Amino acid sequence: MKIGMLGSGTVALSIAKHAIDQGHEVLLSNRSGATKLADALSQLGPKASVVTLAEAAAAPVVLLATPWTTIETVLSGLPAWNNRILIDATNPFLETTPKWVFDDLGERGASEIVAELAPGARVVKAFNNLEMANFNAGPVHNQGRRVLFVSGDDSEAKAFVTEFIQRIGFRTVDLGGLKEGGRMQQAGGPLAGHDFLLPQ
Repeated sequence: MKIGMLGSGTVALSIAKHAIDQGHEVLLSNRSGATKLADALSQLGPKASVVTLAEAAAAPVVLLATPWTTIETVLSGLPAWNNRILIDATNPFLETTPKWVFDDLGERGASEIVAELAPGARVVKAFNNLEMANFNAGPVHNQGRRVLFVSGDDSEAKAFVTEFIQRIGFRTVDLGGLKEGGRMQQAGGPLAGHDFLLPQ
């Protein structure tokens, strides 16, 4: 299966490697063009290619892993989603250095905003609660397995993402729907940033 990556930072490239390990083809995209991705392509191998944002978004499964401040620009003008899966790995940071500054979303969660900007997509919130240093350290830690939370309103889409994560070796916990579950795991939520473990 082709998996499109909207964004080419640490999150996208880490997940891309796991997708390729599972036999998927990865379509990388960013707003800067292919030049900045030459090293990534050499490391990921022949199952990775660089495409436009629109081409990446046309894949059956798409990962959104761009800075929060760019999501409206990135998601505008894309092909109709037509029930394709959109995995939201964004967090609502306005700034991350020298300190974290969160966007004021009012009563909405970050993934609810993503869903509004991508009408027709089956949005699943995932890869948010675990810091990437721990994610890249692998699923096993202190004789337990690290946990990634999954939230979404479409059971089939959520099942695909759950299976993808479990094949990497992580344990998953279903937080239910996008509205409440997404808020719990996004940055600033009660589950964000914690390295939860379950028995192997």
